[in-house]
Amino acid sequence: MSLNVITSTNLTNYTPAHRGKVRDLYDLGDEFLIVSTDRISAFDVVLPNGIPDKGRVLTGLSKFWFNYTKSVVDNHVIATEIGEYPDALHAEAELLNGRSMLVRKAERVDVECVVRGYLAGSGWASYQKTGEICGQKLPAGLRESERLPELLFTPTTKAEQGEHDEPITIDEMQDQVGTDLTDRLIDISFALFRAASQHAEKSGIILCDTKFEFGQCDGELILIDEVFTPDSSRFWPANLYEPGKPQQSFDKQFVRDYLSEIGWNKQPPAPELPDTVITKTSEKYREAYRLIVGEELT
Repeated sequence: MSLNVITSTNLTNYTPAHRGKVRDLYDLGDEFLIVSTDRISAFDVVLPNGIPDKGRVLTGLSKFWFNYTKSVVDNHVIATEIGEYPDALHAEAELLNGRSMLVRKAERVDVECVVRGYLAGSGWASYQKTGEICGQKLPAGLRESERLPELLFTPTTKAEQGEHDEPITIDEMQDQVGTDLTDRLIDISFALFRAASQHAEKSGIILCDTKFEFGQCDGELILIDEVFTPDSSRFWPANLYEPGKPQQSFDKQFVRDYLSEIGWNKQPPAPELPDTVITKTSEKYREAYRLIVGEELT
């Protein structure tokens, strides 16, 4: 495990154009540089502690999945190796190595494309209340964490920082981005989910649900941001899967559970995390990397 925890970046020759919950974005003119820090958020609030190796896991997994799925849809990745970056970044190699990507600029589609294969999270909460998820009726009698009869596409708004993404119906998405683009996004999202699910199952992991972001670049629809990471997806260990209850997962569940146990009101400022929670969360991220990529994070 790396000893250094990077919660903020400041490059010598560039100023961040945007700091998200986890990633710092640098505008290099023709391209963006995305740097994944070790920041972690819960309930849409960034916590004071970083998680060792988290940014490297997110970058490594995205790099793996962008390459794995490029036959389904192209993506924004230009380079992930320092030697292929502009010369002005070479002096930052120690910071950027393993946690950064040089990517194409794209005009973001302002909808998050969520695909659900199992009934969990906010989908389970909605189903319990209405029997539906995002306006889509489901059969009666489904259990928590049960595999859905078919994949569901449940889009959300793409909120600005500090705001919550809100679920919308497919009809509302069509009104926002058009019917043709909506249909293309659904087809591509399902194809991505199926491709990743097959690999994940071979790795002993169930892909429960995930979210994608897309952009338009030179008239082409491409996959952007991150893909199939523990921050954007719900992964479950297949050997422990038992429908009818919540599942163990390869994400920040240790963090959420701790914050719920201490009664935090989910409003800033967030409390400090104990070392045990930080260590367990880091181990979960690294384990997800090892199982999916097939090697240890180095």
